[in-house]
Amino acid sequence: MNTIEHWINGSYVPAGSRTAPVTNPATGKVTGQVSLASQEESEAAVAAARAAFPAWRDTSIARRTQVLFAFRELLNARKGELAAIITSEHGKVLDDALGEVTRGQEVVEFACGIPHLLKGSYTENASTNVDVHSIRQALGPVGIISPFNFPAMVPMWFFPLAIAAGNTVVIKPSEKDPTATNWMAELWKEAGLPDGVFNVLHGDKVAVDALLTHPDIKAVSFVGSTPIAKYVYQTATANGKRVQALGGAKNHMIVLPDADLDLAADAAVNAGFGSAGERCMAISALLAVGGIADELVAKIAERTRSLRTGDGPARLRHGPACNGRSPRQGRGLRRRRGGLRCHAGGRRARRRRRRGR
Repeated sequence: MNTIEHWINGSYVPAGSRTAPVTNPATGKVTGQVSLASQEESEAAVAAARAAFPAWRDTSIARRTQVLFAFRELLNARKGELAAIITSEHGKVLDDALGEVTRGQEVVEFACGIPHLLKGSYTENASTNVDVHSIRQALGPVGIISPFNFPAMVPMWFFPLAIAAGNTVVIKPSEKDPTATNWMAELWKEAGLPDGVFNVLHGDKVAVDALLTHPDIKAVSFVGSTPIAKYVYQTATANGKRVQALGGAKNHMIVLPDADLDLAADAAVNAGFGSAGERCMAISALLAVGGIADELVAKIAERTRSLRTGDGPARLRHGPACNGRSPRQGRGLRRRRGGLRCHAGGRRARRRRRRGR
């Protein structure tokens, strides 16, 4: 069985005693075991980032940009590989996975313009005989804690800019779909990134707390649920770190009386059930204005009854839920007016077992 190991200082580190299963959500098959970092392994990842920082910080912006461009070209040429990995571990269909990679690639391309973004400023005689200078400098090793629902896009919100600016990175991906981050680590090395600049630390709360409390980690970026975002912010700031902690979010959809209801129903189904409703900004509630509610609910219910979910490579429109504990699983389409009435779905699917099998 495949073992998913940490990537520290430019190479894989053999798994320790603690591991967790990685499952293909479409088949239920366990496809690998991911390492869960110990305190010692966490220290090793941070130490690698700390050791690599001085040389990477002093690398010219022109040279750093060359590495960014090389990573961008490799990612563009091979993004189908990354999409397939995402589908196999998260469950979203291939089209969704390719879209995720493309959204992340946009940030890589933005980071390729870092020379302009890192410019300082100089103001002569801002006050009498007072000149003002500003410069932008790298912080040092930074931590990234990313969620399961976008294992490629969300990390790429952060690490291209962190690396382009001269920082080094320790990233802790979700243990549910960790392989995408390892794939990107290998791509960074192929692009010419020095060892230790990008490190992958797999794990659970042990790894998270190590990044939040280690004195050598200067900043932390997090995306995930609101309760954990609060914990990350409180813990990391208490340890003197810069923090951006993005908590859970869901959208509301408003449909006005003059709307095209067929178009609105299509949009509601795609936004509510696409990627198993596990997008950060998925539609959880729809408000129908005026007297259109019954007709709109009927149109949405008709569409939801024909939804087919399955294995992502089968080119279906919807894949299975990745997070087996997701509160969105088992929810159906309900209409509220002095109570709740189920129109479609509303319970978990269960496999039927025949006697003797």
